Amino acid sequence: MITSLKQLFNESASELKKLNKLINQVNQLEEKYAGYTDEQLKDMTFVFKEKIQNGSKLDDIKIDAFAVVREAAKRVLGLRHYDVQLIGGYVLFDGSIAQMNTGEGKTLVATLASYLGALEGKGVHVVTANEYLARRDKEQMGQVHEFLGLTVGLNISQMETEDKRFAYQADITYGTGTEFGFDYLRDNMVKTKEEKVQRPLNFAIVDEIDSILIDEARTPLIIANKSSQGAELYQILAVVMGDLQEDADYKINAETREVYLTDEGAVKIEDTFGIDNLYDAEHQVLLHMVTQALRAHAVMKLDVDYIIKDGKVALIDKFTGRVMEGRSFTDGLHQAIEAKEGLEITEENETFATITVQNYFMMYNKLSGMTGSAMPSKQEFYETYNLKVVQIPTNRPVIREDMPDLVYQTFEAKVQKIVEDVKTMHQMGRPVLIGTTSIEQSEKLSVYLKKENIKHQILNAKTEEDEAKMISLAGQKGQVMIATNMAGRGTDIMLSEDVKELGGLHIIGTERHESNRIDMQLRGRAGRQGDPGSSQFIISLEDDLFIYFDDEERDRYKKKVKADDNGLILSPDPAAFTKKVQETVENMHHSARTHLLKLESVVDRQSKVMYSMRDKLLELSSKDIIQEALNYMDAYVRQVIDNYMEQTDPVVLMEGLAPVFPALEWDVSDLEDFEKEEVEQRVHTEYEQLKNMILSIEDEEWLAQQLKGVMLYQVDTNWIKHLDRMTHLKDGIGLRGYGQEDPYRHFEFEGLEEFKYLLYTIHSGVTLRLMEIIKTQFVMDEDLEQGGE
Repeated sequence: MITSLKQLFNESASELKKLNKLINQVNQLEEKYAGYTDEQLKDMTFVFKEKIQNGSKLDDIKIDAFAVVREAAKRVLGLRHYDVQLIGGYVLFDGSIAQMNTGEGKTLVATLASYLGALEGKGVHVVTANEYLARRDKEQMGQVHEFLGLTVGLNISQMETEDKRFAYQADITYGTGTEFGFDYLRDNMVKTKEEKVQRPLNFAIVDEIDSILIDEARTPLIIANKSSQGAELYQILAVVMGDLQEDADYKINAETREVYLTDEGAVKIEDTFGIDNLYDAEHQVLLHMVTQALRAHAVMKLDVDYIIKDGKVALIDKFTGRVMEGRSFTDGLHQAIEAKEGLEITEENETFATITVQNYFMMYNKLSGMTGSAMPSKQEFYETYNLKVVQIPTNRPVIREDMPDLVYQTFEAKVQKIVEDVKTMHQMGRPVLIGTTSIEQSEKLSVYLKKENIKHQILNAKTEEDEAKMISLAGQKGQVMIATNMAGRGTDIMLSEDVKELGGLHIIGTERHESNRIDMQLRGRAGRQGDPGSSQFIISLEDDLFIYFDDEERDRYKKKVKADDNGLILSPDPAAFTKKVQETVENMHHSARTHLLKLESVVDRQSKVMYSMRDKLLELSSKDIIQEALNYMDAYVRQVIDNYMEQTDPVVLMEGLAPVFPALEWDVSDLEDFEKEEVEQRVHTEYEQLKNMILSIEDEEWLAQQLKGVMLYQVDTNWIKHLDRMTHLKDGIGLRGYGQEDPYRHFEFEGLEEFKYLLYTIHSGVTLRLMEIIKTQFVMDEDLEQGGE
């Protein structure tokens, strides 16, 4: 593995050498296609498709296809792909990640690979970081594809099912990663195959791939329904939490953001509710709600983890600073936060379907992406997604000056320096973009700038509707803008000529982010396409990043610190310490993603089995449905016999068979000496008569439709209960790490046992309902016959 990773880290250069040969061939075709009429250029799409139908591969036509797209973009958008953009296009088509600096035109790069990939007619998904970008790219870049005769769709939330289906039938579909993932989950909850919207997952090109496949990968996609539990109790608990004291009643682990009650805290809760032991099994629901109320009270912060928008709690994406539309905290945490903030309590969510970002995107036949900051996560991309990262050269040299970090002892000293620098730049007329890690920090800093009468704008999740417009103006003379680090990602900041002469855009980072990649993105807002610019991080040891770090090591460092009169740390090397802290936190998040993936992969494998069962039911004809119901009954009977053989208790066998053979009259004492084969033979004899009776009415359409509904209901309702059990299993599995046990092996084993139980409950439920239907039908038939006599 080490050898292969070393090779991986050194192969960009050889990759680019190979790609340059292809670029030269595309350039040689430029004059040829420039001489084509619009109609001739459009006809090339049909020429390419015909070649593919006749056995040509996409690789055989890629040079001409890229040349055609470049010419179409020149005519439709007035934009000509640079050579480096052509290189990026080939990297995407090859199923790799193109690392391209901000301002290098990644959006235009995607038109090349998406066009070529779409020629097979299997669909290409272009995945963007938010719905604004999906809509913008579809409207702008989609013009190139439509000019060449391809269809382009848009997939965003709140669309009607028919509109979504139409969008997915397009050759190229733009949308957000979460919406594509949710549609996959919804497709596996439909009652008829005609209700599905997605085609098989073919080729995804992910813009800002590190944001979507890594930063968002710690939060699985969950479709939930409402379950009205405990609204009043959450309100009571919110009051109770207000009386608890940190350290005395509860403790917080700053690194993991976990919170737990001390013995004293548990006693206070027990006294409040008049119970003896909060941790008894009978109080499991209360304990869960107490835990969530405590998290809401002690860990979740307003304007950091969430905001209140229109009287409702809205989640904030820590990495982008944006509102996560349509998302809510799960397992009662959302309701606990509502109670804490004195808002109306919404209904609690019950998980219906879930998938991790990793497992969803790994289902595509081909996956690629682009970003300005993939290199720091190169190893994770390779290990998790089998994706290579290729560094694409810039079209023009980067002349931005990235100055060393200034690290201060206190928040106040840091802010003083930030304000000082902003004032200096502002007086020069140079625009300043100030990056913060949260809305809370943005608003704090704004107060200091107002005191100095420095006119500025705040861009954060509360104003994201105007985000793209505002960020595009950030390069104008005299502009001062405060933004969460990722705000406006995907939008270029254009500089006027007079600003370029003054030195360009100056970036100030007010905190180092938990991921160096986000810091790279912030720096990259300046110095696009050879523009002048500069950047500097001005931070303090009181920033959140350092708070998450190991308390003892941080305190040891602080004791050694030597600073100047302004509080600027001179030694020990603050840059080295900052780097160490950031790497530690990044590794912690990487571990969290790996942990989630290992656990969720068990659920993912199980979900694929369940979704396959559902798809089979949706596809079966009326006659085959009855046979499938009998297969479920067969499985149930076998499971009953297996249970009997494990427990060697004849009563277990008789009780299990009773729903299938209500008139069964066996002597229990006879069974005690039977081998499994003898039991199976006796059951088989009874069972054949029953099957023949059921098959005698297999042509009844009403029966098939009723059974299909029953079987889907059993699969879905029991799957939901299973997901709940798996969630509780995941919650407790971490404790297995103690005692030198492998928690993942135990989770896999216990998850398998739960899954066997799930299949048993489905087979059992279908069998019981089938027998009820059959008994009712034959009683009705007998009544009719007697009435006729």
